[in-house]
Amino acid sequence: MTEQLMTPEANVQRIMWTGTVWFAAAVGSVGVALGLLLSSGWRPSILSGGDAVLWWIAFGLVVLSLGLIGWSGCPILEVSVKTADRNKTRTMQLGTLFFIVGSAAAVFSVLIGPAQ
Repeated sequence: MTEQLMTPEANVQRIMWTGTVWFAAAVGSVGVALGLLLSSGWRPSILSGGDAVLWWIAFGLVVLSLGLIGWSGCPILEVSVKTADRNKTRTMQLGTLFFIVGSAAAVFSVLIGPAQ
């Protein structure tokens, strides 16, 4: 039974479906978090030195992660199912990793920055 769940065809179909859900959740969470932060009056320009560098690197990672997760959910099969399985699996894994690391680093840079 588990062998059937991990066939390239089943995996690509699952990733395209869940990738769409993860993409919507990721975009929504970034929108809510950034919206609340900006509406409170916080701006990246208040950060200095290493805090600012960390913020922009983290921001870049989150943007990259959204692209990777979005690509995973895109219903394009590329050359073959086997190739799509490999590529979509990698982009979903990297996108998830970059989203978690980037989000945590961005929050950390805000927390260690100056209080308003």
